Order: sequence, then structure tokens, then C-alpha cells
Amino acid sequence: MEKINDIFKKIDSKILLILKIITITCIILIACLVVANIFMRRNEIESLRISLHWFDEIIELLYAYLVFYGAAALWMSKEHFKVGNWLSKWIKNEKLNQIYKIILEFIVLCFAVIFFYYSYQLAFVSHISKELSNAFQIPKMIFYSCMPISGLIMVIYSIIHVILEVMKFFNPKIEEKKDNI
Repeated sequence: MEKINDIFKKIDSKILLILKIITITCIILIACLVVANIFMRRNEIESLRISLHWFDEIIELLYAYLVFYGAAALWMSKEHFKVGNWLSKWIKNEKLNQIYKIILEFIVLCFAVIFFYYSYQLAFVSHISKELSNAFQIPKMIFYSCMPISGLIMVIYSIIHVILEVMKFFNPKIEEKKDNI
């Protein structure tokens, strides 16, 4: 059992590392492009004033990847914004509190499944219809692919979170560790 746990921890850390690398790379590239665009538009030398007609397209792609892969990384480690946990401090009965947490995790799982389903549909339809971006003629499916991929990650980890909460219900001694997932 311990070996399986170690394998899952290694997989988790690799996925999280990949997601962090993607998001950090995206934010660096966005910053560089914005600075380059400002320089090109504000340049006093007329011959160096260049229109970056493709600028919006690449920023859109990078921003989508930044947002959705960043959200998946936060989802994995349960560091995303939460609204529903404020009620648990008012519930004094420990079993009832745990049931409340299971219900919350299940609602989150339902959201992740719906998000995955519709984002997959969007990417699939754009692939079938062979939609292309304007400047570089990049298939729009590449723009949309980050949504179902991050959605799938969210679904998988939501299932894990529901299972962990159910396990805590039956065995209250199980503590949630930060490095667990």
C-alpha cells in the first residue's frame, strides 16, 4: 500500500510540475509580448514601428493556457478559491460536518464533470469544423484543448477528493496532508 501511495505522490508531483511550468512560461511570454507591443507602438523611430497584427491571437492562446492549466494546478492541491467551507465551523456534530464536506466535494465534482463535458464538446466541434485562427491559421482546437485537458484533471482529482472525504467519514483519524495530493 505504501508503494502505491509513493507512486501516486510521484505522479501528482510530476503533473503539478508540468502545470506549473506551463503557467509560468505563459505568464513570462505574455509579459514579454506586452512589453514588445508597447515598445513597437511607442517607438520614436518610424522605421521600427511595426504592427504586431498577430499579437491578440497569441495573447489569447497563452492566456487560455495560463488560466485553465493554472486552475487545474490549484484544483489538484485544493488551493483554489472556496465559498462553501465557511458553514463547517458552525456545524458542531463531527459526523454531520463530514457529511457536509462530502456533499460539497460532490457538488464540486459535478461542476468539474459539466465543465469537462462542455469544454470537450467545444474543442471537438472546432476540430470537426476545422476552425482556424486569423493570423497564423492555427486550428482553434489548439486554443480550446486546454479546457478539456484541465477539466479532465479536475474531474480526476475531484473524484479523489470525494473518496478521501468519504474515507474520513468512516475513519476520522485520517488527516488531510498538504503533500497528499
